[in-house]
Amino acid sequence: MSENRYLPINIDRYPYRKLVSTSFYKEYKRRIIICRVCERKCYIPPGYTGICGDYANEDGKLIDVGYGYISAVESRPIEIKPLYHFYPNSTALTFSGWGCNLHCPWCQNYHLSMSKPSGDRLGYIDPVRLVKAAVQRRDDGVCASFNEPTIHLQYLLDVFILAKREGLYTTIVSNGYMSKEACKALIDAGLDGLNIDIKGCPQSHRKELRGVNPLVMFRNAELFLKNGVHVEMVYLVVPGFNDDLDCFNWILDHHIQKLGVDVPLHINRYYPAYKYREESTSLSLLSLFYQIAKDRGLKYVYIGNIWDPKYESTYCPKCNELIIYRKGNKVRDVKLINKRCIKCGYQVFLTGDVLFYR
Repeated sequence: MSENRYLPINIDRYPYRKLVSTSFYKEYKRRIIICRVCERKCYIPPGYTGICGDYANEDGKLIDVGYGYISAVESRPIEIKPLYHFYPNSTALTFSGWGCNLHCPWCQNYHLSMSKPSGDRLGYIDPVRLVKAAVQRRDDGVCASFNEPTIHLQYLLDVFILAKREGLYTTIVSNGYMSKEACKALIDAGLDGLNIDIKGCPQSHRKELRGVNPLVMFRNAELFLKNGVHVEMVYLVVPGFNDDLDCFNWILDHHIQKLGVDVPLHINRYYPAYKYREESTSLSLLSLFYQIAKDRGLKYVYIGNIWDPKYESTYCPKCNELIIYRKGNKVRDVKLINKRCIKCGYQVFLTGDVLFYR
């Protein structure tokens, strides 16, 4: 049985709650149901939610009580996600809900991810209104971010279907801990791209994220890749959790074997937040990991959260020419013709036919 904190809830307080498809849950016994939206697979008694606080058991049926409750909406550069090889310099209407299926003690957005939807009528935005806002703001796409997007999966599916009809791309920023069923539903709804925060390795997860299997993140990333979804990986280097060389090499081994050397890896700096008070990741360690990843053959490696153009920019994997110069989450200069390096002609991994300038 999944490790779980049963959370009692007054389901009637949520006027916009939505019934979840039976493909995402199954009956266990005595009207207890097993949620299959994510790999937590919470066992939920009637009148309670799973660990995320968004999915509840109402008379033996799974209900998304957080459907449409939006905690933030704003137009943001695609580079800030980070997605560096997906429609560079475009913008996405970025939105978030409440709650998360992982409880990382260093969470940077804990005020959203560690809170639950309130249940009042304020803060509700229906999918039609959200997509209209993206069109009106002249964004190029939509992106679910800030908290874990897939804990309001039903809402994502509705938004993405509408967004695709309007010619918008669809993306998420995720911890990658969704079920295979959720992956398939997102693919069918038209998900175009995502990044996945791989957190760490098996030994690190035993320290702070017990019960969470990091292989799931790679399994899902591989599944998305095989179905034509753009994938980039993020590794937040957290001191005392996943910052040892053995852990990093485990991550690199699985990245190379399952995803390939073309999939970008963002090595990000941690800053103290929420319940975690270790000092920020040292720049020397980040630089070391960056060089190790390059030496092992990864073609596109970045260091994030230090705001240094040297480590945010893209270099040609063949001749090392600076081909996409980034500064301040914007593309400032491009040396590509038809996605090829202007110096040596190397075909660069890039999703999106046009580099947008603003």
